[in-house]
Amino acid sequence: MGKPEGCPGISVVICTLNEEQNLPYVLPKIPDWVDEVLIIDGNSTDDTVKVARDLCPQAKIILQKGKGKGNALKEGINQASGDIIVTLDADGETPPDEIEHFTEPLLKGYDFAKGSRLYKKRPSRMPLYRWFGNKGLALTCNVLYGTQFSDVCSGFNAFWEKTFLQLDPSYGKNEVGCSMEQQMIVRAKKAGMKIKEVPHTTKGRVGGTSVITGFKQSVKQGYRDWIIIIRERFHAG
Repeated sequence: MGKPEGCPGISVVICTLNEEQNLPYVLPKIPDWVDEVLIIDGNSTDDTVKVARDLCPQAKIILQKGKGKGNALKEGINQASGDIIVTLDADGETPPDEIEHFTEPLLKGYDFAKGSRLYKKRPSRMPLYRWFGNKGLALTCNVLYGTQFSDVCSGFNAFWEKTFLQLDPSYGKNEVGCSMEQQMIVRAKKAGMKIKEVPHTTKGRVGGTSVITGFKQSVKQGYRDWIIIIRERFHAG
């Protein structure tokens, strides 16, 4: 399947931080009908930028001015030219060849297509404690917002640029981790936007080390995500 006739411009946004090992499993798989690829690098100390340029010469490389994934996403999306924004993780967990499954709902009237890694069973490379944590976050969201999501932490999402501007995701000094996805999802729900959950395959991180490693860091990030979900429910803005 290629880009549908009459489909507006599509920009793919990828945030990187020391992902030289994984980019060969990501960038070559981005469909050639995607209009724009933006790579926002958070000051990698390895050859991430060089590898990105070699693998995807047409990509726009942005050296992040701020800190954290949330800030990187904002910097990339603010510089994207497409009407449709697709976000991918750089670690190989979100398969680029499934982008069409995310753009299709938008063309059918949805505002937001959010990915799910957990619609069936626990991914083979996901530790049990992370699986329970992710399920707990999804349950909290479902109870507070009346949704039926199976996963609220996937980095695979697609939405209209105008949707992003309306949601105006904001990050304070204590919110520089990976909580922007949750904030956008619950704000979209509160705004009455149409959200489609899209299952996607995942085999987990291909190589290298995640910024969030081990039980303690996973719990810390999970707590931040949980607080975001709860706080947004009762926030008047």
